Amino acid sequence: MPRITYHEKRFSATSTATIAEANKIISEYQAQGFDLTLRQLYYQMVARDLLKNSQRSYKRLGRIVADARLAGLIDWNAIVDRTRSVSGNAHWNSPREIIDAAVGQYRIDKWADQPCRPEVWIEKDALAGVISGVCGELDVKYFSCRGYTSASEMWKAAYWRMGNDQRHVIIHLGDHDPSGVDMTRDIVERLSLFAGRPIEVKRIALNMDQIERYGPPPNPTKITDSRADGYIDRYGFDSWELDALEPRVLADEIRKAVLELRDEDEWRIAVEVENAHRGMLERAAKNLAL
Repeated sequence: MPRITYHEKRFSATSTATIAEANKIISEYQAQGFDLTLRQLYYQMVARDLLKNSQRSYKRLGRIVADARLAGLIDWNAIVDRTRSVSGNAHWNSPREIIDAAVGQYRIDKWADQPCRPEVWIEKDALAGVISGVCGELDVKYFSCRGYTSASEMWKAAYWRMGNDQRHVIIHLGDHDPSGVDMTRDIVERLSLFAGRPIEVKRIALNMDQIERYGPPPNPTKITDSRADGYIDRYGFDSWELDALEPRVLADEIRKAVLELRDEDEWRIAVEVENAHRGMLERAAKNLAL
């Protein structure tokens, strides 16, 4: 875990305590197999009454974390920016290496013979990395909506469903604020319009029962949002961000929703076929003189 010192810096007692608490939270996340964004770290500190829930506190934490990383006090891999990354071609050291990798990556579509095919949609691109692990485990596709989904992406999502007789269920996760709640309605209406038939959308987060259970820190509802009046009439003046839920909670909610839709007998058959195919590839790879 790289803690690299680029320059020395003296921190106040308050900042030193903040860094210690940040590292404690980071260690908890890493123990569960998660990294986290600065915003997730901030909400965890707010939820533990370590910071006030304000834009000023968020900016101050950002400055402290940036300085602490430069001073070698926080792991550079622990805080991630999931909205920016470098892309490029994969490279291999030998033909055998790529064949061995292909064996490990071999998958069949285990949902092909299932009566239902779920797909996970999440409002924020910054949280796509949080759900990628559980979606990979369950072999379901996931999609970052980045707010209200564009007409182009919504049409493409509906088009391939047109000739498919499976029951399609979109598992949706979004903020609990005027627009975040309305996005679920928008997905139902436009996806069903483009598909030419009703498409089921199941919102699994963020919902009021989870807010009551986990107590994420509230934010003032943006009254400038055109949907604010209806939201305030129903929920009041507080709103909540999906980022405030722990990654484990999001993963557990997705796993529960998907498993409720899965036929386990069909799944076991598909897993057996996949393992048999992978065994054939492993035997073929061993016979190659590379």
